[in-house]
Amino acid sequence: MNSLKILKKSVIDSQLYVSLMGTLFAVFFMEEQNTFRYPTVLLIFITYFSGYLYTKYQHTRHFFKILILNVVAGVICAFLIIHNHNGIRLIKWFIIVVLGLLYNSFFLDVYIRKIPLLKVFYVGLVWALVNCWLTLPEFNFPIFLISFFFITALVLPFDIRDMKSDTVKTFPKLIGVQNTKYIAYTLIFVSNILSILYLGLNYSISFFISSIITNILIYFSENERNDAYFSFGVETCSALPFLFLLIIKYF
Repeated sequence: MNSLKILKKSVIDSQLYVSLMGTLFAVFFMEEQNTFRYPTVLLIFITYFSGYLYTKYQHTRHFFKILILNVVAGVICAFLIIHNHNGIRLIKWFIIVVLGLLYNSFFLDVYIRKIPLLKVFYVGLVWALVNCWLTLPEFNFPIFLISFFFITALVLPFDIRDMKSDTVKTFPKLIGVQNTKYIAYTLIFVSNILSILYLGLNYSISFFISSIITNILIYFSENERNDAYFSFGVETCSALPFLFLLIIKYF
C-alpha cells in the first residue's frame, strides 16, 4: 500500500504521468504523418508538464518555485524550437501556451475553467492543436477532429469524478452521469469513424482497439470510484493508440 502511495505521489500527482500520456498521444499522430522528431517530443512533454504544474500549484505556497520552473521550461522550449524548427513553429507554440494560461489563471477575473460546460471542449481544443498544428507544417483538420472528440470524451469522466466538488455547472451535474456517458460514447464513435476514413490501416486499428478500452473505462466511471481509477486508468487511454501501434508494428 505504501508503494502505491509513493507511486501515486511521485508519478501521478507530480503531473509527470498526464504529461507523458499527452506526449504519447501526440507521438501517435506524428508517426502517422511521418513527422516524428525527438526534439519535438521533448518540446511537447515540457510544455504539458510545465502547464499542468502551473495549473495544479498556482494557489499554493509553491507557486513562486513553479513560476521559476515555468520560465526555465519556456526558455528551453524556445531554444528547442529555434534550434530545430523555425519562427512559425515558435509562434504556434506561443499561441498554444497562451491558450493554456487562459484555461486556469488566478490573475484573470474569468478564466475558461469557470465557464459552465466549456472546460471539456477547451481541453480537447488545446490537445488537438498540439497534434494537428504544432507538430505539422500545416493545420490538419481530420487529426484536429479525431483528437478533439477523443480527448473531450476523456475529460467527461473527470467531470463525473468531480461532480460533488465542482463549483460550476458541468455535464454530469446538468444532465446526469448516464447521459454524460452517452455523450462520451458518441464522441468516441465519431473519432473512430474519422480515424477509419483518414488514418492509415494500422493507425485506425490501434485507435479502434484503444476506443473499446476507453468506452469500458467510461462505462465504469462513477463519482464514488477511487481517484486512481481516473488519474491512472482513464488518463492512460490517451496513450493507448500509440502503445497498440507499437504492438501491431513489432509483435
